[in-house]
Amino acid sequence: MLNTTRKESFKSWRFRTIMNWYPMYFGTGGKILFWSGDWREVHLRLRRNAWTYNFVGTIFGGSMFSASDPFYMLMLLQVLGKQFVVWDKSASIRFRKPGRSTLYMRYELTDDVLESIRHDVAEHGQTERTFTQQWVDKAGVVHAEIERLCYIADKAFYEQKKGGRQSSRFQNS
Repeated sequence: MLNTTRKESFKSWRFRTIMNWYPMYFGTGGKILFWSGDWREVHLRLRRNAWTYNFVGTIFGGSMFSASDPFYMLMLLQVLGKQFVVWDKSASIRFRKPGRSTLYMRYELTDDVLESIRHDVAEHGQTERTFTQQWVDKAGVVHAEIERLCYIADKAFYEQKKGGRQSSRFQNS
């Protein structure tokens, strides 16, 4: 699954290691295998094991869903910088085939996507993007598709829009 030209930095390796041991992520049964030093690419693995298997012997759908969260939000926060606010707004999952073996997921932020986001935020102060990811097995067979809607805004625009009702002080502080 680790097919990339990017390299991991010490900072992204350390963050990945901490995230893998963070109780809320560890409990999903997922494992972050790779996090590129430019924060634009992440690879995940989800095995069927005591943490993730359900009554019928397949990977629990809740594990698939939760193990895929919150990567786009974290990636966008790092790549776009401190002048942006990013929130996960909604998500949905569509199951395609029961997961009976190890599953993999790959996230990537391309230059085109980032350029489009920056353009829309510069023009409108905010934007929303839907990202679609797939849990696949080693053969590339899709077992689940997850759509995540992210809200991205200029920090000053966001603060003005919220009128002080909700602070973004924890966003890239």
